[in-house]
Amino acid sequence: MTKQILFIMLLASLSLTMKNINAKTWQELSSEEQTLLKRFEHKWDALPEERQDKLRRGAQRWQSMNPTERKQARQRLQQWHQLDQEQRQALRQQFRHFRELPAEERDALRKRFEWFRNQPAERREALREKWRNMTPAQRQKFRQRLLQRLTPQQRQQLRQRYLQRRRHK
Repeated sequence: MTKQILFIMLLASLSLTMKNINAKTWQELSSEEQTLLKRFEHKWDALPEERQDKLRRGAQRWQSMNPTERKQARQRLQQWHQLDQEQRQALRQQFRHFRELPAEERDALRKRFEWFRNQPAERREALREKWRNMTPAQRQKFRQRLLQRLTPQQRQQLRQRYLQRRRHK
């Protein structure tokens, strides 16, 4: 019995010491990574391995961006910082909901978004304005017209998702 307890304690202590065996120390990062992650230097070695990996992937993604992509990323980050907590939480919830959608629905939404994004700026603004000016009844009618374009199977899936969401609230 005591041998088993000692063995379990030994395994536990080994797992704790080996937890960050794959993690890189600050000195092991490339100079580019260190430059991009400078603000984490003082606490890098204390960060969990998963957080280090996420930050390093972000730095690598940044390095692979061209100047235009970097400018867009900075603008999106600035927009994010300008949001209040409620707005950020709502966006996080929408993103979680999007990730939970079946792949075909995510693809359909991406295609629709691409269509919208490829419209001239004036057309996009006109569509936004049209939506803003709709009454709730008009928006409902618009949604119904969109539903009519769906196949019966797609409508059934949409209904099921709607009912599931209502149950979870």
